[in-house]
Amino acid sequence: MALRTAALKPLRKSLIPTRAFSTELPRITERRPNETGHGGRASDAGVKVALFGATGFLGRYVSSGLGSNGTLTYIGTRGDEFAYRHLRPHHELGRAKFSYYSSRDKQSMADIIADADIVINLIGKYYDTKALENMDSFPFLNYKVSTSVWEANVEVPKMIAELCTEMQVDNLIHVSSAAAGNVDSASEWARSKAAGEKEVLKAYPWATIVRPTQMFGHEDKLLNLFAKMAERFPVIPLVDGGHALTQPVYVDDVARTINRIVDDPEMFEGRRVDCFGPQDYSYAELAKFVYDITEQEPTLSDVPAEVVKYGANVLQYEGNPMLTPDMVDLWTEDYLPEMTAEKYAAQKQLGKVFTMKDLGVEATPIEKMAFKYLYRFRKGGHFILAEGYH
Repeated sequence: MALRTAALKPLRKSLIPTRAFSTELPRITERRPNETGHGGRASDAGVKVALFGATGFLGRYVSSGLGSNGTLTYIGTRGDEFAYRHLRPHHELGRAKFSYYSSRDKQSMADIIADADIVINLIGKYYDTKALENMDSFPFLNYKVSTSVWEANVEVPKMIAELCTEMQVDNLIHVSSAAAGNVDSASEWARSKAAGEKEVLKAYPWATIVRPTQMFGHEDKLLNLFAKMAERFPVIPLVDGGHALTQPVYVDDVARTINRIVDDPEMFEGRRVDCFGPQDYSYAELAKFVYDITEQEPTLSDVPAEVVKYGANVLQYEGNPMLTPDMVDLWTEDYLPEMTAEKYAAQKQLGKVFTMKDLGVEATPIEKMAFKYLYRFRKGGHFILAEGYH
């Protein structure tokens, strides 16, 4: 009789032996039953993964990692072909299948999960998606919320976890946030991340929870945000003086961590993996760091959070908002991992919270990567370094 309740773990469909975290090719004894080839994108990793949220900031890096290992990947998408075409080169021909789904159509999501050994959920939003609708009275137009933060961060992960239990999926990896550790946060986004974790573990107790701090990288909304704001405004407000702390982690480090969990999912069942950078910074320090690179010269002003929200209330109606009132709330609080590096290292093995270091991933310093994608904000950008452009 099939076991399809949350109280008992689903029956296994595949046997995935333990593997060492290494850049070397897996030994014959470590290989999965269906694994073939010499490693790399042209091989068959012997595992099938359903990936939700692949078109997002973190998703494109996770997709690239799965493709480079020869993983057969089922990628769920809600947009047209232009929304996911940049993901195609990540995978060898025939190793990725793109399927349309609606987060309100359970069957469409079940179709993507159906043949997967592992499901990775990266779905999340930091703002409510709004669309204009007609009204009979003045002002005749109104903004209607099509997808809320709560739906994307709580209800959709819950549905995915329930489907994983019903369909007896081997493993589920749910990406949350370090902000989820503060269940009383002023930020609705942080509270929704905490609630999403709770619902996932309730429906699928063996899920692996990945908690990254704020991520930085070429497409980030952290360092790029400061530079873009300086292009538009002469004065940059620092929420409550920018004294709150954050410990940014490089997005590709998080993606590599997720791909290593895929390599040995049994080891991380029902466990948490925290991802964070090597050093913490205040938002004021990050702003000055960005402007040292970009050579922009805005005035940094200490502004109370409630005052910054006036501007955020206007900017939140942009298609891809630069700033929202909830982001302002988030910036009033420290955005840090749950423990210090020393406390993580001193944990007992039973019930241990893993870190990237436990998986062999060294945190990349922000100073090593930031210049590569912030230099374009300088006057003349990259072209001032090359002859023949001026």
